[in-house]
Order: sequence, then structure tokens, then C-alpha cells
Amino acid sequence: MTTPTAVPMATSTATMRIGELAARTGVSQRLLRYYEQQGLLTPARTPAGYRIYDEASVVTVRQIRALLAAGLTTQVIRRILPCAVGAEPKLQPCDDLLATLRAKLRSLDEQMAALRETRQILAQIVAATDASYASCPAPPAPVARRAS
Repeated sequence: MTTPTAVPMATSTATMRIGELAARTGVSQRLLRYYEQQGLLTPARTPAGYRIYDEASVVTVRQIRALLAAGLTTQVIRRILPCAVGAEPKLQPCDDLLATLRAKLRSLDEQMAALRETRQILAQIVAATDASYASCPAPPAPVARRAS
């Protein structure tokens, strides 16, 4: 693990501590630290080692959340995050961007096809089991016990 480098406050536009960034983005502090560990978010540091963030960090976290929601891994996001513009985000053309996104889309299509096949098999099992139950005689009614 690397030692954090202090960034003097006078030269940094970062003014937000991790708790405020968490509150403004709806992302836990633990998750923000994870994003940092994954190379997705790079806070400045106070001389005491506290993380501090600037306004751009709010947008970056929203971009990360949107890209995660699209099914991308943090490794892929790290590669394409420099292409992201705005909180939505919109992606600008970058090296291998379309190839990366198309590969993920193909992977999702394959997973969906596999799930459809799995669902069909399960539906057949349910239908066969349901038919078996329909041909069974009704179970006998429970016998009432007398109070002693």
C-alpha cells in the first residue's frame, strides 16, 4: 500500500471531505475508498492525510455509478472513465472504447441467451411436476383429535 501524498490546501481546489462527498452522491464512504483503491477516484490529501475532494469528484462518482449500472467492471471503467463527460455520462470517442462496449454488449447477450435457456428448462420441469400433481389423488383430510 502506498503512503498518501499530502496536497497543500492553498494550491488545491479540493474542499470536500469524504463524508460530504458520500452525502452528496449517496455512495458510502467505504465504497468511495474502494473506488480510490480501484484507481477510479483520486482525492487530494491534507497534510494530516485526510482525503479531500473537489466538485469534479461528485460528477466522477456519478459517472462511475452509471457505468457500473450498465454492467461494466471497475477494470473496464478505469479504462474508459477518461472518455466520460457529464454525470449521465456521455462517452467521447477514445481508443478501443467502442470495441470495449461492444464486447460487453455481446457478453450480456450471451448471458441473456443462457438465462432464457435455463428458464425454459425450469419451466418444463415445473409443467411436468404440475401435471404429476394433477393426476395424484387428493390427500386424505386430517383427522381431528379429541381433547383429552
